Amino acid sequence: MLLDTPSLYFRAFYGVPESVTAPDGMPVNAVRGLIDMMASLVRDHSPTRLAACMDADWRPAFRVAAIPSYKAHRVATDDGAETVPDALAPQVPVIEQVLDAVGIARVGVPGYEADDVIGTLAAGATGAVDIVTGDRDLFQLVDDAKPCRALYTVRGIRNLQVVDEAFISQKYGIPGRTYADFATLRGDPSDGLPGVAGIGEKTAAALITRFGSLSAMLAALDAGATDGFTGGVRNKLVAARDYLEVAPAVVWVARDAPLPALDLTRPAKPRDPERLVALSERYGLDSPLNRLLAALG
Repeated sequence: MLLDTPSLYFRAFYGVPESVTAPDGMPVNAVRGLIDMMASLVRDHSPTRLAACMDADWRPAFRVAAIPSYKAHRVATDDGAETVPDALAPQVPVIEQVLDAVGIARVGVPGYEADDVIGTLAAGATGAVDIVTGDRDLFQLVDDAKPCRALYTVRGIRNLQVVDEAFISQKYGIPGRTYADFATLRGDPSDGLPGVAGIGEKTAAALITRFGSLSAMLAALDAGATDGFTGGVRNKLVAARDYLEVAPAVVWVARDAPLPALDLTRPAKPRDPERLVALSERYGLDSPLNRLLAALG
């Protein structure tokens, strides 16, 4: 089980009231919410291996070099920091300390996003993989043959949407493993990814279904083919040719991030019990930590 941890703690932050605080009044809604999410996930799905994947770089240079608008609207300051709610920012280090004390592998790689860590771990896995995320970008990793599926949190952690190839085909009208190509054409304003002007979801789906992949579509386009390009679609694609050349480097998650040696074995007991007790007392985490430890054990 690979956790898109930033996606989950943002969801926890907005899903649990800020009135949930530590004894000193510091908000711990994201901390408590994330711990309870993990307890539910472990209890319901019993993963043998578990990784909390992190953003060591939320806006990697290689993606910005390809498309400068990538996540540009989320930049908070001149130093390139991400816009994070004031009440959430101090909770992230607490989350990291709790994960370390419990013994859940926390994985981040300089220059890469959590998505890239997930992509690399999924690619190297020898068994079934569950990816827990609220980010559709990771649908590109779904692969029935592996099998690798996404547990999508759009309806909440207790009502996860299981995303497999059949779900993607039904939802978007595309072959199950072509989500990244489809997303490249359609774009994603939430990530500052423009897509092809004038190409919406239906046209993007029709093109990917017709040609089978973005690369095959571009080969036909460059060869001057007209078959399969209806109306003014061909002209729109020609106008966006430069974008389509670089966008896959942004949209596709890495499968080869340089991960350190990892032990992803689900811990049966805390790695650092004394530290965990201290964190529990400092931040008022007894109840959620007890639930997590019971699920892990």
